[in-house]
Amino acid sequence: MITQFRKTAALVAGLCALGALTTTGSAGAAERPGPDGIWQVDDYGTVLAVRGGVLDTYQVTSVSCLKGVAGTRDKGTPARYAMADGDVYTLRAGARAKLHIDGSPGDRSLRRLTALPATCRAPQPGAFDVFWQTFQENYPFFAAKGIDWQEVRDRYRPRAEAARTDAELYDILAEMVAPLHDAHVVVSADKTGFFGMTRPGTVVPGPGLDAKVRAFVERRDLKGQSLRPYANGRIGYADVPAPGGGSYGYLRLSAFSGYSEANTYAANRDELDRALDAILTPDRVHRLRGLILDVRVNGGGSDSLGLDLAARLTDRPYFAYAKRTRHTAPQPQHVRPAAATRYSGPVALLTGGSTFSAGETFTQAMMERPAPTTRIGEPTQGVFSDVMERALPGEGHAKWWFGLPNEEFLTRDGRTTFDGVGVPPLLPEPVFTDAEFAHDRDAAFDRAVGWLGERGR
Repeated sequence: MITQFRKTAALVAGLCALGALTTTGSAGAAERPGPDGIWQVDDYGTVLAVRGGVLDTYQVTSVSCLKGVAGTRDKGTPARYAMADGDVYTLRAGARAKLHIDGSPGDRSLRRLTALPATCRAPQPGAFDVFWQTFQENYPFFAAKGIDWQEVRDRYRPRAEAARTDAELYDILAEMVAPLHDAHVVVSADKTGFFGMTRPGTVVPGPGLDAKVRAFVERRDLKGQSLRPYANGRIGYADVPAPGGGSYGYLRLSAFSGYSEANTYAANRDELDRALDAILTPDRVHRLRGLILDVRVNGGGSDSLGLDLAARLTDRPYFAYAKRTRHTAPQPQHVRPAAATRYSGPVALLTGGSTFSAGETFTQAMMERPAPTTRIGEPTQGVFSDVMERALPGEGHAKWWFGLPNEEFLTRDGRTTFDGVGVPPLLPEPVFTDAEFAHDRDAAFDRAVGWLGERGR
């Protein structure tokens, strides 16, 4: 499925499908009728053409223009468009026109154009040039990763021109981006191949690892107690006896998507609310001495669901992070207390290299939490941005696509990003290593119990 702005752990979606995110629902803001016309989505390589209740998208660079997904206007809310891939776009007119995509915090700025770009009426370049130019115009991390992208073009373009088979072209494209070690960079070539990779030394958070870890936690950490499942099994909860009496809560999330059969943002948000209503009852919140929140195996999903969870863990609003693209100003995002039962006591957040994407933006949001909070384990994967999914031109490449990030998630200082290296723990401990499994250890969990015990003294 090719979408314009998809938040997903791209490697996970391609290799093991913890659950692809599809977003839909209300934008939650006052709306004006969706304007007909042509709109450039600033810094997202996309043009929108709106006419007669239909919204067409075009994937554009300075040298190319490819038709993307289309949608139709919601009859009940004229500013909203249900896209063929399941997303819902909301266009807000006015002097500062905006595009909102449900499930992704913040908005994209729109500029009105008088016509589609000239490249939309011209012959399209080859697949190599579209691929290279898309990264050139959108990928933010070449400098940080020491990659000279122009040199990459000079080295690989002659090989691409000489390629005679799909397999040869696929190998070239995959080889070009392999040094990025970016789990949000994907090359999907239909039956020819699929390329995706993680940061070295980390493991994909797939269903096999998820099931192995859940069984290990239930046997070892929970002393044989089963996690109570919620949200299609993506959320699990158990009460853990605390030393000296009382209990800690243990809340485990394997994704921020896939909570419902529809797997839309609105449906997933409803399931998250139902799960948290059942878990965070007034009685339990009153008696909990602390909460262990485990996202060590989390395949990502919707950033907005992460903010929704954080909103149930605070009594005060606070800054979460700021999003920006290469040429736009940072757009601050905040956590605001939910209008439901909330827990505001100590939280020990467990993270690791298999904490991906929306699991990481949630971790970053928890860094500023006003109540006592610590991070235990290993650095997260290091991929935060929504993923731009792009098509490749050519009749033989109808089902080929590639993905890349184009956003940075910044801390309060407006300069720090954890892309590439991941959010570091405050209390480092090994996470699900071979030695940990072999010796029946879970040092991060035990450290969390100890830290919560110290908070209660």
